Amino acid sequence: MADAGSPGDGRRSGRRAAPDGARTTDLDPGPGAVYDVVANDPDGDLVDRSGVAPEDVAHISELMAALGELRATEKRIAEASRRYMQLNETDMMALHYLIVCTNRDVVATPGGLAKHLDISSASTTKMLDRLERAGHVTREPHPTDRRALAVRITPGTHLAAREGIGRQHARRFHAAARLSRRERDVVIRFLRDMTREIAPREDDRPVDDPGPG
Repeated sequence: MADAGSPGDGRRSGRRAAPDGARTTDLDPGPGAVYDVVANDPDGDLVDRSGVAPEDVAHISELMAALGELRATEKRIAEASRRYMQLNETDMMALHYLIVCTNRDVVATPGGLAKHLDISSASTTKMLDRLERAGHVTREPHPTDRRALAVRITPGTHLAAREGIGRQHARRFHAAARLSRRERDVVIRFLRDMTREIAPREDDRPVDDPGPG
């Protein structure tokens, strides 16, 4: 059985020691630089990589960097859209929900919005008050339920959102279409598996919990 190395000597994790005098003052530019597996966990304290070949660790780092680049691009698009629309993230999520309801001929309600956004009824009312004052949504009697209101996105806001962030995000379709069905199945399985892996668990320590002293 090969020696996996001691926890601190770098062999277990595949950590590469920098030559004398080889230190640099900054990381390479771009989001990928901070997603290198070994750079984030040099001693293998977070993930035991003893059974993973160094070339596979490097390949996984490349995958993590690609995910980071995608998230960074989506963040830039979302921030630009929010600045243009002068709305916050929750507002934009609400408008997206209303657009989908419109496209599917579904009557949106404040209760449905609250559930989708995972916010309280009071917060939903305040948000809709703000969006209505800005001319982004309208509220009117529900066509079939007298106890409810129907919430609709205004045509102007619908067009602005569709031609802005909507058209940019729609380009993702082309990347997915270039894959075969088998390749898409692999991507779907990977993304769902990663979602399960990083989802909070009951035994997870809260991020602000320093742990045992």
